[in-house]
Amino acid sequence: MTVLDALILGVVQGLTEFLPVSSSGHLVLVPEFFNIPAPTIGFDVLVHVATLMAVVGYFIRDVAKMVLSVVAPRRLRDREEVKYWRRLLLWLVIGSVPAGLAGALLSDFYEGLFQSTLAVGIFLITTSLLLWGADIALGRVRPKTLELGKMRAGDALIVGCFQALAIAPGLSRSGSTIAAGVFLGFDRESAARFSFLLSIPVILGAFLTQLGGIKDGFVGAGGTAHAVGAIAAAVSGFVAVYFLMSYIKRHRLRVFAVYTLLLGLFVVVLSAV
Repeated sequence: MTVLDALILGVVQGLTEFLPVSSSGHLVLVPEFFNIPAPTIGFDVLVHVATLMAVVGYFIRDVAKMVLSVVAPRRLRDREEVKYWRRLLLWLVIGSVPAGLAGALLSDFYEGLFQSTLAVGIFLITTSLLLWGADIALGRVRPKTLELGKMRAGDALIVGCFQALAIAPGLSRSGSTIAAGVFLGFDRESAARFSFLLSIPVILGAFLTQLGGIKDGFVGAGGTAHAVGAIAAAVSGFVAVYFLMSYIKRHRLRVFAVYTLLLGLFVVVLSAV
């Protein structure tokens, strides 16, 4: 892998990990269509660490308060604040269970999907439909005003189930979980915030799963290329989170729905030729 290859894959990973367009789908398609070598296990581990740092860096206050609510609750303002952050931490744990189970029990099934560009195209179209559905739910059914403080265990579990389905390549994790939050009645900003916080244990889990192969992944690989890819993923990931959290306050997800629909149709047609 050249430095340019690593830079491209790092930027793709960072941007698409958090924008609702499917990072897994793009990481299947980019090497396929641009003749870039498939990344090594070591590279995958590094870019996962980089994207983890990006989302934790953006939400560092939330993460710190959740930790303090458990290890040093007296450092928070009052009991209500402690209760809020402890509950949010519990909802993140509950929301992470479905993806953990799906990854453990259905790994062979999902692995097979990653070998099919047709499957990627179909799931990109599915992502588009979810995003369109979220827009319709926001604009035509009833206003969505619930905030994270109103979340229940069942809500977290449902969002987590959408996240588990999004292990499939082409089905956006952030798009699926944000859409799920909107369907449950939460405003876009709260749905996006929970989606990004929920990505932390999932990315951490992916990192730990791949960690065993990092030694083999670095054999014959250029350290400079890996470093460039990781830095690119961290910077682009932070930019993606910052952009989407700002964008979603004022805009709907329609532009991403159009993009994933067009890309999905293109991939399906190309796969059928």
